[in-house]
Amino acid sequence: MKAFLALVHREFIEHRGAFFIAPLVLVGIVFGLTILAFSVNRLDTRFSGQLLTVVPTWVFEAGFAGLAAAWLIYLGFVLFFYCADGFAADKRNNAMLFWKSMPVSDFTVLLSKFTAAVTVLPGAVFGVALLSLVGMFGVAYVTTLFGGLAGADLLGSIIAIYGQMAMVFLVVMVCGLLWYLPYMALVGAMGSAVGRWAIPLALLLPTVVSALEWVTLGGAHPFATHTWAYLDYRSQMPIALDHLDQVWEGQQPFEPIVFVTDFLQKFDWLQVGIGAIFALVVLYLASEYRRRAAVN
Repeated sequence: MKAFLALVHREFIEHRGAFFIAPLVLVGIVFGLTILAFSVNRLDTRFSGQLLTVVPTWVFEAGFAGLAAAWLIYLGFVLFFYCADGFAADKRNNAMLFWKSMPVSDFTVLLSKFTAAVTVLPGAVFGVALLSLVGMFGVAYVTTLFGGLAGADLLGSIIAIYGQMAMVFLVVMVCGLLWYLPYMALVGAMGSAVGRWAIPLALLLPTVVSALEWVTLGGAHPFATHTWAYLDYRSQMPIALDHLDQVWEGQQPFEPIVFVTDFLQKFDWLQVGIGAIFALVVLYLASEYRRRAAVN
């Protein structure tokens, strides 16, 4: 177990630049630009503060959701590139013989990389994202102070909104990682064989399978098959929109607990289980290829 945790820690050390340092630098730059914009009067603090008090709850919730969505996009982008690059790093930097000498199997090495991809590395981005959101909320509260309309009640509301939206952010991120588990495993498994070409090949493989079904079983075109329909479904994370539709229509305010409860109840957990099994299978096949390729 200690060896496995050490391998996971190694992945964080080797890739902390993309998952921790770069996001942290980005947060510092954006925060600095925001402070500079107010200090040189590019933004009117008094006007901004008064504007925030018009619909303060909605502004903070929408701002949190927008920035959290941006961080999720960043996380998905770097994760897939990590899977394509990190799974082939040992072969590329000539460290394969070193890792082969350790008392761990190839499957354990690949599993440690995959575990890092769904735990430690997203956790680092999540921590930096929360820090950036603290900065955003702090700047917004200071602008309300300049507007002369801030108080203890508003500060309490901001803290409550931050905690509730952080919970929503965490739930959506974890479910997203679980939902796209098979895609990350496929890219990582192919990365162990073809390196950085794993992403385009992983995109090509489903197309080939769908075209093969069209050729053998028929259909209107290669993208009108059961394979393509299933892949299209698995490519879009199922998000319950009933509560959000009511919020957008102005029928009720956004309730994080209601959204999370509805989201988890309607999430396709069966497909998550199928995806997890698929991920373990392709990782095992990749480890067998890695083991045999290293011997040859």
